Amino acid sequence: MTMNRIPVRLEYREAFEEAFRQRARLVNRAPGFLRKVLRPKNPEDPYIALTLWESEAAFLAWTESPAFRQGHARHTLPKEAFLGPNRLESYTVVLDSKAG
Repeated sequence: MTMNRIPVRLEYREAFEEAFRQRARLVNRAPGFLRKVLRPKNPEDPYIALTLWESEAAFLAWTESPAFRQGHARHTLPKEAFLGPNRLESYTVVLDSKAG
């Protein structure tokens, strides 16, 4: 599982969300992929792009794919759209409510 914390200025929120909607068309086809993009209720908090993968191998295959490069090349927001750098975090699931 990966979580990308992305601090976006209030006036760029709509453009940021649209950029993610456009990029989703590429990653949604990746084997083993599930994703949610969460909008913060507090505008001072970062967006969260939460991705779940069937395996770490599936995630690594995505990051090495042409679709990954194409999706990240589409980044069209100016640098000033962000309040600071994003922060990518990786996790291992230790408890899953669906698994019991």
